[in-house]
Amino acid sequence: MANRGQGSRIEPTFDSPARASEPSGLAVGEEDRVVPSSRKTSARKKSSKARSGKSRRKAGRGILGGVSRLFYWCFVLMIWGGIAAAGLVVYYGARMPSVAEWAVPDRPPNIKIVSVDGKLIANRGMTGGEAVGLKEMSPYIPEAVVAIEDRRFYSHFGIDPIGLARAMASNLVSGHVSQGGSTLTQQLAKNLFLKPERTIERKVQEVLLALWLEHKHSKAQILEMYLNRVYFGSGAYGVEAASRRYFGKSAKDVTLPEAALLAGLLKAPSKLSPARDPAAATERAQLVLAAMRSEGMITAKELKVAMNAPAPRAASYWTGSENYVADKIMEELPGLIGEVRGDLIVDSTVDLDLQKLAEKSIRRLIDDNGKKLNVSQGALVSIDNTGAVRAMVGGYDYANSQFDRASEAKRQPGSAFKPFVYLAALEAGRTPDSIRNDAPVKIGKWTPDNYHGKYYGRVTLATALAKSLNSIAAQLVMEVGPETVIETAHRMGVESDLQANTSIALGTSEVTPLELTAAYVPFANGGYKPEIHFIKRITTTSGEVLYENSHNNIPRVVRPEIIGMMNAMMRQTLEDGTATKAAFNWPAAGKTGTSQKSRDAWFVGYTANLTTGVWFGNDDGSPMKKNVTGGAMPALAWHEFMVAAHKGVPVAQLPGGWTSTTGGVVPPDPLTGVGEDDPVASLPDPPADVGISDHVQPVRSVAPAPVTDETASIDRPVPPADVGGPRKTRKGSILDVIFGNER
Repeated sequence: MANRGQGSRIEPTFDSPARASEPSGLAVGEEDRVVPSSRKTSARKKSSKARSGKSRRKAGRGILGGVSRLFYWCFVLMIWGGIAAAGLVVYYGARMPSVAEWAVPDRPPNIKIVSVDGKLIANRGMTGGEAVGLKEMSPYIPEAVVAIEDRRFYSHFGIDPIGLARAMASNLVSGHVSQGGSTLTQQLAKNLFLKPERTIERKVQEVLLALWLEHKHSKAQILEMYLNRVYFGSGAYGVEAASRRYFGKSAKDVTLPEAALLAGLLKAPSKLSPARDPAAATERAQLVLAAMRSEGMITAKELKVAMNAPAPRAASYWTGSENYVADKIMEELPGLIGEVRGDLIVDSTVDLDLQKLAEKSIRRLIDDNGKKLNVSQGALVSIDNTGAVRAMVGGYDYANSQFDRASEAKRQPGSAFKPFVYLAALEAGRTPDSIRNDAPVKIGKWTPDNYHGKYYGRVTLATALAKSLNSIAAQLVMEVGPETVIETAHRMGVESDLQANTSIALGTSEVTPLELTAAYVPFANGGYKPEIHFIKRITTTSGEVLYENSHNNIPRVVRPEIIGMMNAMMRQTLEDGTATKAAFNWPAAGKTGTSQKSRDAWFVGYTANLTTGVWFGNDDGSPMKKNVTGGAMPALAWHEFMVAAHKGVPVAQLPGGWTSTTGGVVPPDPLTGVGEDDPVASLPDPPADVGISDHVQPVRSVAPAPVTDETASIDRPVPPADVGGPRKTRKGSILDVIFGNER
């Protein structure tokens, strides 16, 4: 048995554990089988499915876990972001003044300037328009603004989360800031309190201020403040200024398409201004109209009508000659009441109807004659006997040039200055019947020439002034002295510095149309010099009177009898002198003037009611055509204006009542037998090309010659020829006889 036991085979066993009693030998596991058993195969499949299910469950739990973790961290970030935002709010809020000190700042003062009959001339101030209540303005305006700028205005609390989220999403999609999320309340807060800078601090402060505004004020109050302060482009702040600027009407009268245009400007006021880009303004207005229809604010019919409305036309700048008056009033205002601290109403002296008429006349004459006569500018001033300016046109078009030629441009008045020369002569004892010899005369190096070189011989001073004879005016200056003429002109109202030389007789010293016209007023009112003024009264909006012009204590500057003589002489200018085109059915007087080479053409004339001065010329001083004289375009403009201004006014005579003792007839010279308009023997023929346009040459001041005028009608003292130089006389000439007898 022992041997059998040693030589017996040991068979391999499968899947059974080795017995302890059996020696460890060859053993094969299930994996060593060529064909696994069915039992093991099914077991393996079950195990594999179990592992696969576990993997799927683990993968599902991983996705959910990732989302959960994402939400978790987002929530954490939101908490920390909220804490950071709260910290920023606290930090930037702490940098602001105490809430107890917050207050809506006063709106910048507006100065409302009205005409003598209460019509609006202009609004001046930083805003350019007065404040208008929400219920007073056109209802289309607030509706249009809410529709396009903040359609949830009446439901949010100062901040619009929905609008803010929409704006952020739009900006992310577009890749740049294309929309803002600010509400009207936020915009108002920014306009009232903050600087226009893009910083986090400013945005935080804007939000805080918006919340405060919503807490302190009603929606209606917020909207009203916004509409009266927001910028609408072209220098217009507030709806009233914008309505006046673009439509020439009050905000109370704005139509639906006009309201849509105003609301559309708020996105980009300067860029979309109809004064700059009418097409862009109209396109934007149509978007506003569509928004109003979408919000149910207008009907489909209203939308269709508004869409088809013609596009508004707006000038590139404030237009209308009345703005020259408004600018002048603003210059004078601080000197009358000091610093402007609140809204004011200025009652001016200007008649707006006359102002429009004057502007129309100046523009029509330039439009009709400007190109062919080389005339581009004009000015007109009209003043009543109290010194109140009734109309003042400072140029052809205020929108193109705000320079006021009426009160600022100094030009040579030419012969329009001669009345002061004759006035000085009358005050020195001459009369309109005093006789002088109209002939070529040389004063130092200066020889004044008459228009077209024509001379009239012996003439009265009345005739000499009516015909604007230069040689006579020069003689009179020599008789009374340039200094006396200057004193007379200043006493009458001329304010500019005048040169004390003999050429002052022909108006070579420069003056403005306003001061020259003002200096004629004493001729019209009987010899009194009133204070020239544009302002009648200044009041606050509550009715408190801050200033009032009472016209008291007007000083007399000329004796009544002298005024009568001057008016008698200057009436002839319109009757048979150089300004016959100005005559109309009122007693009137005046004087024309034309400066060197027709650079300036003037006519200043007056009735017992108004004194009006007209000027035409060019800003660059270039000459007009030679046929442009004071008796042409200026006289026509004066006539047109004065006829309308005196319509329905009872006719009144000019002050004074002087009557000629000779009937205007010049008796023959007792020495020569020569009378008025008789040919003068031995007078040198004047050059054919010498006229008033060439009469101004460099001169030097010459001392006046002695005067011995007994004021008789045949008295004829004249200055000696060649004063200041060697005498060059010809024996036997009439000048020899005259000058010899004067010595």
